[in-house]
Amino acid sequence: MSGERTTGSGLPVLSDEQLGHIHSAALRLLSKVGVEVGDSDLRELLTERGAKADGTRVRFGEKMINEALDEAPSEFSLHARGEQPTLALGTGEVYLGTGGAAIRILDSKEGKFRESTLQDLAQLAWLVDNLEHIHFFLRPVIARDVPDDELDENTLFACLANTQKHVTMAASSPESVDRLVHMASMVAGGEEEFRKRPFLSLTCSWMVSPLRVDTGVARVLKRAVEHSIPVMLSSAPMAGSTAPASLAGLLTQVHAEELSGVVLSQTIHPGAPVLYGPVPAAASFRTMAYLGGAVESGLMNAAAVQLAHYIGLPIYTDAGLTEAKSGDVQAGYEKATNVLLVTLAGGDYVHHAAGMLDSMLGVSFEQYVLDNDICGMALRARDGVRVDEETVAEELIGKVGPGGNFLAQRHTVNMARSDEYFHPATAVRDSLTDWEKKGGAEAEQRAKELVEDILGKERQRFIPEDVEKKIRDEYRIRL
Repeated sequence: MSGERTTGSGLPVLSDEQLGHIHSAALRLLSKVGVEVGDSDLRELLTERGAKADGTRVRFGEKMINEALDEAPSEFSLHARGEQPTLALGTGEVYLGTGGAAIRILDSKEGKFRESTLQDLAQLAWLVDNLEHIHFFLRPVIARDVPDDELDENTLFACLANTQKHVTMAASSPESVDRLVHMASMVAGGEEEFRKRPFLSLTCSWMVSPLRVDTGVARVLKRAVEHSIPVMLSSAPMAGSTAPASLAGLLTQVHAEELSGVVLSQTIHPGAPVLYGPVPAAASFRTMAYLGGAVESGLMNAAAVQLAHYIGLPIYTDAGLTEAKSGDVQAGYEKATNVLLVTLAGGDYVHHAAGMLDSMLGVSFEQYVLDNDICGMALRARDGVRVDEETVAEELIGKVGPGGNFLAQRHTVNMARSDEYFHPATAVRDSLTDWEKKGGAEAEQRAKELVEDILGKERQRFIPEDVEKKIRDEYRIRL
C-alpha cells in the first residue's frame, strides 16, 4: 500500500469567491482602462489580434484574454544539465531558488559590504550547485567590475561554467538575447539541442507599474519569445506608490498587468512558455521604502500563487527577502515566514528564496547556506504527513504495548534514516554541554565553515574545454 502526504491544494489565502472577484475586476480594468503601450509595432501586433488602441492606450476584451490563456502552456519544463534535475512547472511541484540583481556582497571577514564582482558570481554559482534545497540559479549579483556592454555574456558564462542547475537572468537588449542564445547553443551542442532542452530562461520586467509597458524590455521579451526561451513576466508594484495601498487592490492591479503580458507574449508567438510573474511588495508608510520581508509581502505572493493557478499558469513568485543587513534574527524570521507561506501555497518557481539581504541590494555567501536549511524545512512542511500502513504503525504499537519503548525497534531506525525528518545542516541540536565541548559554534559560524568546505572543493568542468575555447574566441570573457 503506497501512502500519500497531506499536501492538499495549497495554503488558501483567498477563497474561490475572492479569486473570482479579483479576476473579474482585472478583466474590467483591461477592458475599460487598458495599458499604455508606447511601441507602435507592439500596438499594431495587439490590434491585429483584436485589441482596441486609442493613441498609445491599448484595451483588451475578455475573449482575447481567454484565448491567450488557452494558448499559454499550463505545464512545461525548465531544464538543467548533467545530473541536476529538470524543473517540471505546473505539476504541483515547488522549486526554490536564488534571485535578485544585488550590487554588493557581505564580506564575512571584513564584516561589511563591498561591490560584487564577476568572481563572486562564479563562486555563488558553484556554492548553489552544491546546496540541495536551492533548485535553480537566478543570477543574484551584478558584476560591478565588468563593462555594461560585456555584462550579459560574462554573466551567462560565469553561471554556466559553475553550475549545472537551471539558469535565469535578464538581457539588456534584443541583440543581447541573440548572443546569449548563441552561447547557450554552443554549450548545448547546437541551437536545436538548446531549443529542445532550454537550460536558460529570461526574466523580463516589461511592465512599469501601474499599467505601462516598458518599450525596451518589451522588445527583449519579443526577441526571447521568438527564440522559444521560457520567459518570466515580471511586474513589481509596491503598495501605496505604484499600486493601491490595500493588498487586494495591489493584487487586482498586478493581475491585470500579468494578464496583459500573457496576451502580448501569446500574440507574438502562440504557445510561448511564460510564467505569470507578479512580485508584489509592501511599503513602509513612514519612508515609502520597499519592504520585501514584510509578512504582507508574503501574503500577497501566496495569494498570487492562487491567482496564477486560477487561470491555469505556472508562477514565478517571490519569497525570502529581508531588510536585515546580516544573517541575524530579523533575517531568520522574515525569510522563514514568507518562504513557508509561498511554499505551502504551492509556488512553482520561487525566486529570492536564498541569499538575499538588505532589500535585494546585498547577498552573503553564508546566507545561502542558512537559507538552504530554511528552504529544506519549508519543503518538508509542504510534503506533509505520510499516512500508510508503515507510518501508522498499528501493528508495531500493539507489539510494543503499554509502557514499552520504541528505541530499539527497526521501524525507528528506518524512520530516522528516511525523509520523514529533516535535518538542517546549520542548526544547533546538541545539549548545552556537548555544544560547548564542540566549540560553541552558532548557526552563522557553522554556515561559514560549510561555505569554506564547498568553495574549497575541486571544481568540475561544466563546459567542455574545446567549447570554452570557442566561446572565449567569440566573446570577451573576463573570468
